[in-house]
Amino acid sequence: MKPVAFEYVAARSLEEAIEAIGRDEDAKPIAGGQSLVPALNMRLVRPTLLVDLNRAGLDGIESDGVLRVGATVRQTTLEHDVRTHPLLREAMPFVGHFVTRNRGTVGGSVAHADGSAEIPLCLSALGGTIVAEGPRGRREIDPDAFFVTHFLTTLEPGELVVETLWPPPEEFEGAAFEEFALRAGDYALSMVAVVVKRVEDMAADVRIRIGAVTDRPTGFADVEAALDGSFVTPAVAREAGALAAAAVDPGGSIHATPEYLRALTGTLVERALLRAWERAA
Repeated sequence: MKPVAFEYVAARSLEEAIEAIGRDEDAKPIAGGQSLVPALNMRLVRPTLLVDLNRAGLDGIESDGVLRVGATVRQTTLEHDVRTHPLLREAMPFVGHFVTRNRGTVGGSVAHADGSAEIPLCLSALGGTIVAEGPRGRREIDPDAFFVTHFLTTLEPGELVVETLWPPPEEFEGAAFEEFALRAGDYALSMVAVVVKRVEDMAADVRIRIGAVTDRPTGFADVEAALDGSFVTPAVAREAGALAAAAVDPGGSIHATPEYLRALTGTLVERALLRAWERAA
């Protein structure tokens, strides 16, 4: 199939992009288009206006204590930037395929809000920030408040994701990413990101985020609280995995039953936690 007819604007600045988006409630922004173009071709989305962000000045990466990544930075660019947090560098090879990462953008992945997307999961696990701008100005949004469910966020009408903020690695902090898919590049059946600090050989500030078996990057406070103040052994990691498996409620699919997905998630939490703990030493 082919897309429905639409108007096209190549915005030359962020202000021009916001103005164009704001004048048409059925407008869609486009930069990499790796998710939007297939949806257009299948007519799953039918915008009356496409606003191209590639010339809007959102392609910069700056570091001023935190890493500020413009919305149209290509995924492969961030993957190979030496300033990128190790957790994200570990996760990036799982994002689609090499050719899609060459065009896909960081901000596009965040704004698309796919519950199986690796970049939003890492942003949430690291305690990063989403910066949005629209007719009413600029605001910073916590990822846990930004993602609502599959493909739905708290962006207001006329707002665009303009950058994401990524905290730097801290001393005695370890992080690890785990994902399982049927084939390389397929959507994950389950994925897990873990960040933990090692303070006097005790776990602190544990952050566990689970995706694919949930509709958005999801943390489980009970699992994190159970680990706080503990020395992480294989037995402790196994128990954390069991708690996480019991906490998720996947629907299952033709590829895996709910029971399998719960067990898989528990295994991934166990593996990621042990690796993050070792790296924090």
